[in-house]
Amino acid sequence: MKNYLVAAVSGVVFLLSGQVIAADVEVGKKKAEEVCASCHGVDGNSPAPMFPKIGGQPRTYITKALKDYKAGVRKDPVMAGMAAALSAEDIDNLAFYYSGQTVLTVKR
Repeated sequence: MKNYLVAAVSGVVFLLSGQVIAADVEVGKKKAEEVCASCHGVDGNSPAPMFPKIGGQPRTYITKALKDYKAGVRKDPVMAGMAAALSAEDIDNLAFYYSGQTVLTVKR
């Protein structure tokens, strides 16, 4: 019985890891340059304080935020318009790309 449990858990982990691998960092970077860079910066470290730094945020957070903007659950007219044009694949690629970036902090 223990072997079946180990096999089942391993299978689930393998399936979930395959979904993460399906995202493409280079495609995410290209989409970030086209869509997100003007506000958030290519690396997610916006120089303008009015735009949040998204580089280094967890992939799941970025994915949920973009899906919520797209669905209208999260309200911001600019982000709603930007997210509306993104496909599910775009969102995954952007989240995978930005989550791999480093957050730059301002030294005071």
